[in-house]
Amino acid sequence: MRLHRLELTGFGPFRETQTVDFEAFERDGIFVITGRTGAGKSSILDGVCFALYGSVPRYDSGDKRLRSDHCEPEDPTEVRLEFTVGDRRWRVTRAPDYQRPARRGGGLTTEPTRAELEELVGGQWVGRAAKPRDVGLLLDEVLGLNAQQFQQVILLAQNKFSRFLLASGGERQSLLRALFGTRRYEEYTRELGERSKQAQHEVEALGERARTLLDQAERLVATSDLGAPAETAGADSVAAPVAAAEPLDLAGRREAVERAAQRAAYRLDTAMHQRADADAARAAAETAHAALLALARSQGELVRARERLTALEAAAEGIAADRATLDDARAAEALRAPLDAARRAIVAATTTAEAATTADATWFRAAEDAGLDPAAGLAGIVERLTGDLAVWTAALAQEAALAGHEAERERATADVVRLEADVLALDAQRAAVPAELARLDAELADAREQAALLEPAMARRAEVADRLSAAEEADGLVATRHAAELAHRDTAAAAASAAAHYAALLQRRLDGFAGELATHLVDGTACAVCGATEHPRPAEPADEPVTDELVTAAESARDAAAAAEREAAEAARTARERHAAATARAGGDAVDTLQTRLAAAAAEVAAAEQAAVRRDAVASQRAQLAALDAEAEASRAALLDALTGARTRVAALTATIDAAVAVLDEARGTYDTVAARVADTTAVRDAARAAVRARDDDARASEARTAAQADLDARIAASPFSDAGAATAALRDPAAVTGLASRIAEHDARLAATRARMLELELELAGAPEQLVDTAGSQAVLAAADEARTAALEAEHVARSLVAALRDLGLQIDDAYAGIGVRAEEATAITRLADTLAGRAPNTMKMDLETFVLAAELEEIVAAANTRLGDMSSGRYRLQHTDARAARGAASGLGLEILDGFTGQARPAQSLSGGETFLASLSLALGLAEVVTARAGGVRLDTLFVDEGFGSLDDDTLDLAMRTLDELRQGGRTVGVISHVAAMKEQLPAQLAVEATPQGPSIISQAAIAAR
Repeated sequence: MRLHRLELTGFGPFRETQTVDFEAFERDGIFVITGRTGAGKSSILDGVCFALYGSVPRYDSGDKRLRSDHCEPEDPTEVRLEFTVGDRRWRVTRAPDYQRPARRGGGLTTEPTRAELEELVGGQWVGRAAKPRDVGLLLDEVLGLNAQQFQQVILLAQNKFSRFLLASGGERQSLLRALFGTRRYEEYTRELGERSKQAQHEVEALGERARTLLDQAERLVATSDLGAPAETAGADSVAAPVAAAEPLDLAGRREAVERAAQRAAYRLDTAMHQRADADAARAAAETAHAALLALARSQGELVRARERLTALEAAAEGIAADRATLDDARAAEALRAPLDAARRAIVAATTTAEAATTADATWFRAAEDAGLDPAAGLAGIVERLTGDLAVWTAALAQEAALAGHEAERERATADVVRLEADVLALDAQRAAVPAELARLDAELADAREQAALLEPAMARRAEVADRLSAAEEADGLVATRHAAELAHRDTAAAAASAAAHYAALLQRRLDGFAGELATHLVDGTACAVCGATEHPRPAEPADEPVTDELVTAAESARDAAAAAEREAAEAARTARERHAAATARAGGDAVDTLQTRLAAAAAEVAAAEQAAVRRDAVASQRAQLAALDAEAEASRAALLDALTGARTRVAALTATIDAAVAVLDEARGTYDTVAARVADTTAVRDAARAAVRARDDDARASEARTAAQADLDARIAASPFSDAGAATAALRDPAAVTGLASRIAEHDARLAATRARMLELELELAGAPEQLVDTAGSQAVLAAADEARTAALEAEHVARSLVAALRDLGLQIDDAYAGIGVRAEEATAITRLADTLAGRAPNTMKMDLETFVLAAELEEIVAAANTRLGDMSSGRYRLQHTDARAARGAASGLGLEILDGFTGQARPAQSLSGGETFLASLSLALGLAEVVTARAGGVRLDTLFVDEGFGSLDDDTLDLAMRTLDELRQGGRTVGVISHVAAMKEQLPAQLAVEATPQGPSIISQAAIAAR
């Protein structure tokens, strides 16, 4: 996981939006967050945790004051964080609930908590979740860590830095499970436990099933009367087999069931022969009964055919009458259309005659009211009135538009008056502009002359400042040079002393060689130097022999002193060169003199800068005044153009109104308005047009009635009917005609079919007796044969089912008892393995499978942590993983303790001091990050934060801790440290400064980092 960018708005001590660009620190790899106490350094980490989890480390309980106290009611509060997990970049935005002004009604209302999660896809941010609950669930999947785990391995917050070191086994297991994804091992253990229970149940089920099947088979033998012959003689033979089988063992009971199955097979064979005899007897009875039934059916059908023929012959007279009615209806159907046409023509002629009379009466009344002659030609009157209406309708449009033209002329006249007043006012305003422009030009020239001195003054100030800095540096280097020269003198003396001591030891070693060789001489053994076997006067060994170890130590001391002398000489030379260079840059002037010159140069720069500011302000003021005058000139031209257009519009509207009034006076005539004259004339013309149409319709209808009547008379004369009334009476609707035809055809068909069937039956029964035969006797014989066959089939089915049931039970009993032994061995092995993986006996360590895997991971974490803890504690302390059994039944395998190199004893981590606890916790956190990052598919920890704790370390230990942190930059990891320790701020150039402004809110400064 890598952080990229954090934005804090109205959060903690920050009111305005503050931005932290973590990518700017990637080159350095490690940075320090600095600032005074209470400025808001830890609030940066609070913002990271709040964005990811909606909570902050310092407010796990109690008042959660996330919103800045410096915010006004309308100011927003929001945190936005961009980060990468794997190869996917995300942006999360959160805001807590806070009070804001209500949009309606006044007062305050609660702004609810909100959250939004986006993903960068193809250069565009795409929304993935927009509710706090949905964002939390999705982030749980993306991050793979909960808030507490995040604070143990990534954000090492105040008061929670040592949580992982001092955690219980259960808490440590929860964190390691999330980091390494070992929950599957817990699933394996649970699944194997379920398989163990299932195997035991299967063994028990197999035994119970075998006993149940055997009991079932014995009950079936008893209820089916399949016991041995000696056991079936008494009246209580059904219960005898069960009572006799009880003392037998399982094998004897199984043999008894097998013998009963053989007797059931014999019973089935007997039932099959009985069923075959019953089948043959029923077939013979069925054939005889079928022959009698066929003869009885033929006799009955002949009697019914004779009865039907008599009834059909009796209905022949009515069928003849229907036949005549059908013929008349078909002849009249040809006259249906002429009859209908003549009737419609008469109705139409009557209607048009009445309409013509009404239209003529209306026309006469309208003509008299208009002063026209009603007897005159209607076509000429309609044409004349249409022409007059066309002229008056055109005038009607002008009459409707006259009021609008008059109102528009009034508005145009008002525009002329307003525009003339605007032109006069604008001319008055522009009169004072030229004098003001002249004054500004004079002031601008003076300011430009003074501002031209700015660059020379700044150059002089920079030169003096550089010389002053060099002079101050030279004064500061005097003591450094003196100390370096003294150190060189001391190291040179020490080097000479070490060399002399080494030479003296070598001389003593050479002088004492004879005595050393003499200690190895033995009488009778040849001397290594002269070869003699006798040694009368061996040399005496020295009182203080010089060993190889003393010589080696002296040589090392000489070399170290020489190296120290060379380093001191180089340091002294460097100090002298730096002092000489600083003195040269100062130009030989004293610090006091240069300070006086710098103050004078700064005053010149300040005066020139003020002149430049005044120059820019005057230039801007003159440009604004000139622009305003140009805008006024353009506005005056626009006003004059608008005034000319308004005057032209007034003149045009006056001419239009005068012309319209002349036309309307002529079109109105004696009427008040043109519209009234048009309405009256239109009504008279419409009455004349209606009279013309009614007369034409009446003439056409009279002609149609005459033609239709003539056609009908001609068709009646050619038909079998005497007149139209007879033809109308003979008409029938289509359904009646169809019914008559169907009834006649059906009677003819039934009569022919009945006669044909009677002939067939008489031929078939030729030679048979006339009286009807009796089938009751053959039916009784067939029923008895059928009952006998049904009984035989049932007996065979019962016997067959019994044989099959006993055979299946025997096979199932054999399979059940055969599988019990094999399954019992498998169940025992599975149960032992399940108990071992679950931490139960025979597992003496009480460590389940997942804990075993996590213990291996913890050993690697401890090994990685010890690499750094050994350096930071100068080899005294080492972390040690312990799998000792926990007390009171707790899970074992994830314990941690501290091995003290001074005592050689292991002790609890809680026994460490504050600084020691900090070092151990830091080492463990870094080792955890290293192992987790190295795991394929694990959570990659590219960004780490450490909040305080370095103040508890002495200077030497702090240097060791700093070197350890510096090693974390390998692999592209970025580490942020919050600390007040001055040494850390001096050693870490990459810094993020949090400053409290005089007004109260804090700001974050990162400008120096961005500039590098």
